[in-house]
Amino acid sequence: MEKIKLEIIGLSYSQTQTGAYALVLGEEKGKRRLPIIIGNFEAQAIAIELEKMKPSRPLTHDVFKTFAETFDIRIVQVIIYNLVEGIFFAKLICHRGNQEVEIDARTSDAIALAVRFNCPIYTYEFVLSTAGIVLEDDTFSDEEQDENPEGVKVSVSSEKEGSRFGDLTLEELNTLLEEAIEEEDYEKASKIRDEINRRK
Repeated sequence: MEKIKLEIIGLSYSQTQTGAYALVLGEEKGKRRLPIIIGNFEAQAIAIELEKMKPSRPLTHDVFKTFAETFDIRIVQVIIYNLVEGIFFAKLICHRGNQEVEIDARTSDAIALAVRFNCPIYTYEFVLSTAGIVLEDDTFSDEEQDENPEGVKVSVSSEKEGSRFGDLTLEELNTLLEEAIEEEDYEKASKIRDEINRRK
């Protein structure tokens, strides 16, 4: 199965879910974006490494990297290989000498390690076609950006989620999805997308 390379586009802070972020990945040669809801700790772990900040004490992912390097283990790629009921599944492809080992991991942890090992992130077409969102403009506009204490640029949600989407029609959901994408509210877009997928 052919793999599609992804890159980290940004972290969008959630205004509607305390302590949550939307990690936005994008296909390297395309306009599809993959928003993944992750926790605050994992978001900070990714952000700190992206911003090349040095924490006073090593984070869990830093300890794992030191441990792996001490025993000559390298993570050579991360693959987001499945999506089940809105949950992404990822694995680490590790090398030690001539041996290759696959290790199952939460997607947020896998990406936090990928940025530390400077290794590529991949997914498959069926994951992108199921959960991907097509954006015509992949930039985070300056007016909608804020910066958190960790130095991560985040897109602030401009509209609070008023209610659940269960009682809306598919046409209304698709309209809301387009609006959420235009507003760069990736968390809301992700929830609407999940509701649309559930009805298909």
